[in-house]
Amino acid sequence: MQPVKALDIECWLRLAVEIPVVLLVVAEVLILFVGIGARLFHRPIVWSDELASILFLWLAMLGAVVALQRGEHMRLTYFVGHFSRRVQAWCETLAVGTAFVMLACLLHPAYDYTEDQSFVEMPALGWSGTLRALAIPVGFVVAFLSCGLRLFQRSLIDVASVALVLAGFAAVLYAGAPLLSGIGNWALIVFFVGLLGAGVLSGVPIAFSFTIATVAYLLTVTSTPLTVVIGRMDEGMSGLILLAIPLFVLLGQLVEATGMARVMVEFLASLIGHVKAGMSYVLLGAMLLVSGISGSKTADMAAVAPVLFPEMRRRGMKDGELLSLLAASGAMSETIPPSIVLIAIASVTGVSIAALFTAGILPALVLALMLAVLARYRAGREEGQVVIPRARASVVVKSLAVASPALLLPFVIRSAVVEGVATATEVSTIGIAYSLLLGLFIYRGGLSWRAAMPMLVRTASLSGAILFIVGAASAMAWALTQSGFSHALAAAMAGVPGGHIGFLLISLVAFIVLGSLLEGIPAIVLFGPLLFPIARQFGIHEVHYSIVVVLAMGLGLFAPPFGLCYYAACIIGGVAPESGMRRIWIYLAALFAGLLVLTFVPWLSIGFL
Repeated sequence: MQPVKALDIECWLRLAVEIPVVLLVVAEVLILFVGIGARLFHRPIVWSDELASILFLWLAMLGAVVALQRGEHMRLTYFVGHFSRRVQAWCETLAVGTAFVMLACLLHPAYDYTEDQSFVEMPALGWSGTLRALAIPVGFVVAFLSCGLRLFQRSLIDVASVALVLAGFAAVLYAGAPLLSGIGNWALIVFFVGLLGAGVLSGVPIAFSFTIATVAYLLTVTSTPLTVVIGRMDEGMSGLILLAIPLFVLLGQLVEATGMARVMVEFLASLIGHVKAGMSYVLLGAMLLVSGISGSKTADMAAVAPVLFPEMRRRGMKDGELLSLLAASGAMSETIPPSIVLIAIASVTGVSIAALFTAGILPALVLALMLAVLARYRAGREEGQVVIPRARASVVVKSLAVASPALLLPFVIRSAVVEGVATATEVSTIGIAYSLLLGLFIYRGGLSWRAAMPMLVRTASLSGAILFIVGAASAMAWALTQSGFSHALAAAMAGVPGGHIGFLLISLVAFIVLGSLLEGIPAIVLFGPLLFPIARQFGIHEVHYSIVVVLAMGLGLFAPPFGLCYYAACIIGGVAPESGMRRIWIYLAALFAGLLVLTFVPWLSIGFL
């Protein structure tokens, strides 16, 4: 009976977190939307940004707890997936146990950090900083309880063996502390290659692997208090520009739920679906359009693939080809605004978000052209392709009329940001309001109160997982910087042969690997502050460098066998991963060729700035 009781408690705990986190998502949308309206009427609300900032940290922490409870934190499962079910179950226990230990280490420092914030007073609201900072210890406590309940439901043998393994690691580090302290920066390899790599490869969520490696390094080699880790996590998660992430995630779900993505795809299919490789062009065009709305690759693919894949299969395309094209189009559209990775770069490096949004469109079109040429070549080699007659002009006109309101949304978003009408955060609320109006009055039937709660919980979960990674990577990047590693890296990178060309090529390869292993956002948060100053030393335009590294990470993100989004594409498309393992490489080669063109022709990135 005890496991059942633990499961009941866990269900109640999940509900106790999901209800406030849904209210926080709604509150953030309303606050920002009211702020826009007040400014338009020349009566700006001076405290709106402060209130949004307070609620945002609570949303990030409680959203991370929801992601933990739902098992939605980003992790690498490629190696674990090859083991037996028994070993996989043990690795699951290890992942939960690692999170449990990490949270136990940080509970008291989080409390101390909150006490320190009591001396901070918010200028507009006059409230104590404790109200905002309290989100961190509260989130940690709830996550700690959730991990404890999950461990209570695991096999006692697994829990005991995991406890022995983790205790063994701690004992080895404690005993080896004098040696590790004496070898200088070589100790970084033990913690940020060995320990971190072991965690990631064994399926421990990336954010928790980052944090436990940082905590172990600081406790073993330095005398730095762990409150610094909490402070850096707070700083990493609290940039107001990052508030665009949950809002664009919500917008992407609304676009799918209201049917806006479906009508856009149907219009493209009626327009060019009859030509050779026409449906491949439709998929590429749909990804370009939808990417300009949701900002999330998973949301983009989920909006497009279910609509297109049945028709593409009916026309004779093989599953491996469909999967390869979908994954490649996801990598292709990484820089289409409002890309969440571009928002993260702007947050950690200080590059203008408006400049990044302006620069991101043409490079994506270049890569789309490369894929379109390849798709036409592949269509000529595929057997069994069904020829579809051209749609009548009346059908095209009708589908355009139906899709026109939806087609306006990405252009509204881009123009509002680029022209300075709204910030990247504010424009997402405009998009949400626009989508709600279309869903309620034009594309009826897609929205319901029953669907609202899961949609909002999903928004909080995905956003919390992303933001917690940003916070964990920020703390890890600080530890690497304080160790002197950044200066050593800068010296090594500055001395590469070939000057700025050599640096660009090394960065390109490095970020492909990092994107494959770490996912885009943690990679850029971790290495962006280290590498962008070096790029400036070489005279490389920061916007050009941003575009190159984002596309390189996208290439790695969708590259098997490690790329996480490749497997997301498999799940969304309903295709077995092995079906595309051989075919996808020709698509990735086309993307890499296009990436080289973008690397050596900076005008394609910065010509319209």
